[in-house]
Amino acid sequence: MDDLEMDDLESDPARTAHTHPEHTRPEHTRATLHGEVLSLLRDYVVEGVLADGARIPERELCERFGISRTPLREALKVLAAEGLVELLPNRGARVRSLAPEEIGELFDLMAGLEALAGRLACERMSDREFREIEALHQEMYTFYLRGDRHGYFTRNQAIHAAIFAAAANGALSASALSLQARLRRVRFAANLDPGGERWSEAVREHEQILDALRRRAGRDLAEILFDHLRSTKMAVLRELTGQD
Repeated sequence: MDDLEMDDLESDPARTAHTHPEHTRPEHTRATLHGEVLSLLRDYVVEGVLADGARIPERELCERFGISRTPLREALKVLAAEGLVELLPNRGARVRSLAPEEIGELFDLMAGLEALAGRLACERMSDREFREIEALHQEMYTFYLRGDRHGYFTRNQAIHAAIFAAAANGALSASALSLQARLRRVRFAANLDPGGERWSEAVREHEQILDALRRRAGRDLAEILFDHLRSTKMAVLRELTGQD
């Protein structure tokens, strides 16, 4: 069935409901499906399966995830809002490319936000919140030892999100959310250096982050987080430009 026929099928509610069972499922089940598809698609885009600017292979992904095009396109809209993909009028979607200059600016801004979050977290974080971050760190380190980049990255991002949560500043978290989404793909790529040097360096930096959190040393943590983001930026730009 070609793309036009697929589009015609999904535009006919009666035929779609008969052909695609998810259209007849309860709302909570459809919501679960949407979340699962979104997570799978986000990982697919973030982890560099496709090159920057490459078209999203919708037919292939529908077969891979066992879904129709409707939930896939709903997920693509979310990733477009996050800045990970671009929607092309009547031509599907493609992976969004970030110019080196844009990457540099976004990382510098993110570094400032994370530094502020670190200072606030040290002032406001509860013992329970620290223990949760400590547990995430241990899980992240275990994935690092296994060489599991996907598992490592998910825990890494959860740690940074937990620091923003511990800062207890809604305006700060909202400002960081869109930046985190736009940088997710290149942050993952920073740990893909063939020798693993940046990956090892990032783990050491996270040890310092955890130590500063344990001591509630806000000034130290702000500096560590700022430098951590700047180091990640440099690793990404080296990879993009092929420079030492």
